[in-house]
Amino acid sequence: MSKPAVRGQLLIVDDEVELMRALCESLTEEGFVTHGLTEPALAIEAVREGTFDILLSDLMMPGTNGIELLRKCSEIDPTMVGIIMTGQGTIQTAVEAMKAGAFDYILKPFRLQTILPVLERALEVRRLRTEVRRLRQVVSDLTYASPRYQIVGTSPAVQKVVQLIAKVAPSDATVLVRGPSGSGKELVARAIHGNSPRRDKPMVTINCATLQESLLESELFGHEKGAFTGADRAKPGLFEVAEGGTLFIDEVAEMTPALQAKLLRVLEDGHYRRVGSTQERHANVRIVAATNKPLEDEVQAGRFREDLFFRLNVITITLPALRDRREDIPALIDHFLHTRQVGRGLMKVDDHAMAILCGYNWPGNIRELANVIERAQILAEGNTITVDDLPENLIHLSQPTPTADAWPAKINPNPDDLEAIERKHIAEVLRKHDGNKVQAAKALGVSRRTLYRLIEKHRLGDAKKNTFESPRPE
Repeated sequence: MSKPAVRGQLLIVDDEVELMRALCESLTEEGFVTHGLTEPALAIEAVREGTFDILLSDLMMPGTNGIELLRKCSEIDPTMVGIIMTGQGTIQTAVEAMKAGAFDYILKPFRLQTILPVLERALEVRRLRTEVRRLRQVVSDLTYASPRYQIVGTSPAVQKVVQLIAKVAPSDATVLVRGPSGSGKELVARAIHGNSPRRDKPMVTINCATLQESLLESELFGHEKGAFTGADRAKPGLFEVAEGGTLFIDEVAEMTPALQAKLLRVLEDGHYRRVGSTQERHANVRIVAATNKPLEDEVQAGRFREDLFFRLNVITITLPALRDRREDIPALIDHFLHTRQVGRGLMKVDDHAMAILCGYNWPGNIRELANVIERAQILAEGNTITVDDLPENLIHLSQPTPTADAWPAKINPNPDDLEAIERKHIAEVLRKHDGNKVQAAKALGVSRRTLYRLIEKHRLGDAKKNTFESPRPE
């Protein structure tokens, strides 16, 4: 009979030798790799020297109790998940364990089949923590020209964008950035340039929607003296200005077919001519283009060259609308408060205003959010932004969303009141997952529909509205 696949690495700490050995043997048979110890001091050394997914620790032990052990182990490995076991369960000790970062709190004695689902959920938390830490490292490895202009957020869509930037930046590949207006396409272009070997050369930006065809051609390729009325001297184009660096072409879909053909030639072999010149020039420039239009539809309609689309579409980075990454709104607000202060010290946003900001649909995306925060700082009376400082239309159109702080923080149920204990546990799980009902349902081991019923039963909020789900994998 083949052995089961390894499910995870467990560190089991209990001063009751027989119980510790029994747990190790039983969980080893279930496919876990176990390491059992009876002394907390040895457990700390084991975490320093090895890698464990889960710490399963008794609460009351000589020397260092389980809560203190969890704190010390979490300092060594913040991604490790802690579970506390105890035969003396009280609300106070449970709260202390959760404050120390424990994932769960289990009363002794317990059956093996009771703890297995807890371990599975803990392994999923460990996986998510490890992934978040890795992605944060990727983000921290990216460099930016200024703290004001950097990619902010931890939503899956933003994580995917950051990963793509990290992969494509060191190359010279042409990049097409797609996304709605105000979603940060130029920010992505700057991040690509700032983390490329071309970072010490110029990055030049042009918006095709702001110039007429003749002016746009002159801006891009330059012109010779006398090439047209008013051309009293020769002028280098942006391809020359950006030599060795990056040229960011925004709203590329607004180019006329004639200009599209000239841009295609530069992309194909690097050659172009100034307006009014017969001399061939060569551009050593990386192209990053952006559009808020679906180019496939533009190609079908005959407004955009198919060959240029294929040439631009080497690497595509797609930015989501802000309404599709609402979980990033608090972090973006904090970023703007730090980097776009308006004549005063650092300000904060009260809970009601934050709920309004998170519930609004943001048709203007991040650009609109930045402007709203700047306006609110100017209008605020003190150092706190309130609902009175927000635009009226934003308040009327917003659907306030429960933040993590909106879920009851302190519920002290009677130990004999099962419904109160259930309500407390559900509220704590919702807080832990920032009100995300999909993640909370997984952590609780119930279906989303069951969680909705429990939320309504215990009056913890509107179960059907304002539920934020991570974008599905493409």
